[in-house]
Amino acid sequence: MDIAVIGLGASGSQLARQLAISSVERLSLFDIDARRLRRTTTAVEAIADDATTEVTSGPILDEPVPDVVAIATPVGTQLELARTWLSRGSDVVTTSDDPDEVSGLLELHDEAVEAGRSVVVGAAFVPGLSCVLTRFAADGLDEVEVISVYKAATGGPACARQHHRALKSSGYDWLDGEWVLRRGGSGRDLAWFPDPFGARDCYRGALPSPFLLQPVFPAAQRISARMAATRRDRFTSRLPMLRPPHADGGPGALRVEVRGRRDRAVETIILGVIDHPSVVTGIVAAIVTEEVGSGRVAPGAAGLATWDDPAALLRLLWPRGVRVASFDGTLEAQLSEPAPTISSVIDADLAATD
Repeated sequence: MDIAVIGLGASGSQLARQLAISSVERLSLFDIDARRLRRTTTAVEAIADDATTEVTSGPILDEPVPDVVAIATPVGTQLELARTWLSRGSDVVTTSDDPDEVSGLLELHDEAVEAGRSVVVGAAFVPGLSCVLTRFAADGLDEVEVISVYKAATGGPACARQHHRALKSSGYDWLDGEWVLRRGGSGRDLAWFPDPFGARDCYRGALPSPFLLQPVFPAAQRISARMAATRRDRFTSRLPMLRPPHADGGPGALRVEVRGRRDRAVETIILGVIDHPSVVTGIVAAIVTEEVGSGRVAPGAAGLATWDDPAALLRLLWPRGVRVASFDGTLEAQLSEPAPTISSVIDADLAATD
């Protein structure tokens, strides 16, 4: 399997490290920042198995064309890169959390199907893992009525800048069969994340999760997304960032709440994760990249909510340290069993999700 990673910031460098310990024959790393490229390449070479994985790096990507290109560049650059590598014959995995860019990536669906290639949209923390958790929860219900996604904290500097822009920008909710534009920073909602992260006030913003979830759950009455913010965050969101963002935003959290009906009774399933967003993004993107390269993802452009077996994907995340909490505490027993290899988990007859 020949894989290229473009963009080696906080999330991209984590992605490269995860791929270095996987079954990758050739791993090519690319970044316009020479110092960052050198630093990440050295770290990856130190953990890669020289006998099985060849690590190469450079400022631009030359021949041969990789089997899969994983894109972890700042938002606003991923659509053109995805279009370029799709046209050159590569499968593509993206990590963007910008609503406009996500919509543009989803519009590559027909082109990807015609080329027989896959474009995975939003293989990150939120969106990405949040989409997998939503699908996992929804599979335990007969009908899905309301989906609410909440996120807190950021990854690296590029993620922090996007978070700042998203809070001041309007975003869309899916409400009773139509898209409704909501003002950024409105709709205060107190969301409880897993302990010890605790409760955070969350607000609307320009978030892509509804666009990725609505095609999978068109009958849902409401699909919304909110982001945690303080009073200072809301006030300063209208201003330029007053200080440079941290290299890593520290621990973050996500919460997915899916309400619907099972056996005609109303039921709500709540799942959550606490971890560093950049680390989880790297793990999620790496596993998805391996799955795409192994030919187990159908052609087309779609998010991770379309994954046919979300439990299998969560089982792959578990041994890499991604722990998912459920409100009733039953999830750990389903996911904590070791997963020796990717193929053995995908092919196995997994336990039911309810």
